Amino acid sequence: MQTTQYNWPELGVRAEVSFFSPNLSACAGEVSEYHVMLHVESRGELFSGQSDRLLKAGERLLQTDAFRGAQLVFRRFFLSDAANQADALPKDAATSCIQQPPLDGSKIAGWMYLVRGAEVSEQDGFVTVSHGGYTHLYKGRLQCPEGDSYAQTQTLLQAYEDSLTQFGARFADNCLRTWFFVRDVDTHYAGLVKARKENFREQGLTEHTHFIASTGIGGVPEKPGAIVQLGTYALTGFEAGQVRHLQALSHMSPTALYGVTFERATAVEYGDRAQILVSGTASIDAEGKVMYEGDIVRQTERMWENVECLLHEGNAGFEDLAQIVVYLRDPADYDVVKEMFDRQFPSVPKVITLAPICRPSWLIEMECMAVTKRNNEKFRKY
Repeated sequence: MQTTQYNWPELGVRAEVSFFSPNLSACAGEVSEYHVMLHVESRGELFSGQSDRLLKAGERLLQTDAFRGAQLVFRRFFLSDAANQADALPKDAATSCIQQPPLDGSKIAGWMYLVRGAEVSEQDGFVTVSHGGYTHLYKGRLQCPEGDSYAQTQTLLQAYEDSLTQFGARFADNCLRTWFFVRDVDTHYAGLVKARKENFREQGLTEHTHFIASTGIGGVPEKPGAIVQLGTYALTGFEAGQVRHLQALSHMSPTALYGVTFERATAVEYGDRAQILVSGTASIDAEGKVMYEGDIVRQTERMWENVECLLHEGNAGFEDLAQIVVYLRDPADYDVVKEMFDRQFPSVPKVITLAPICRPSWLIEMECMAVTKRNNEKFRKY
């Protein structure tokens, strides 16, 4: 994994970039992947000023030689006030917005994922990436402003499952990653958990089969009345043995032990690379208990240990990380956590946001993606 940074002092924007290509020369016929985290200085400006500068920096980035030919697959904006800010941002299928305020003092931060060498298109609310006989399906901004968290989760999952059929896909077979953002997570998370468990059971997903890599975290949807916002990633065209679910049982319990239904991480093996999708991970032990209550430093260290164990199970390591999203319950912990992450992961694109975790005693959670090189003749290249 290669990393670099771009700075535009006149815009007050910094871009943290990771780049993966099976060969450093990015040969024809190969797919390159980019993750970008965009950070903007506040400068005491209104949201319009900050967002304009951040969007201009994103446009400039795509005009650089390193990004020539790259196409946007998805981007997520982390906002300080989604209800008043989201309407001013692009509304294409590749874009989603969530109120999870960046803790650097700005009103907006952005995460972009791009590819070069594959066909990217929009179809019925999905962004599709096609190459090598695979179709990658991304969907975000799924919201339902009616009902409680239980009803909204049921509606969103059913609508998503129905929409997959146009690609000959099934939720249980093809969905690899979900993001559930929950308004007032301390109050509404239980309804989401109940609805997801019932839906999964109907789809044949149990602790005896498999679940889906996921993050369930505090976040305010942009639509008033929406309690739950859903984002998804699915894949078609893969063969048996390409997808593995990682558990790190030496460090963490199966999620079903404490009543939730998601995989700790999912590894997808291709001929030229492996992608590892790490779910929201916190300071938990092998019995499903919170470790180091009240201690942000030790919770962060244990969280890293758990993530590293998942990566090792997928034959990868911290050096393969492409991006990190960090969720904090208490903004007063920001300075300590930022210093720790800057020391441990100095060049990995990352963002730290205000987003309460699903258990009040968890002070911090992180999710991440890793990409590592493979030479596996059993499977087609990405």
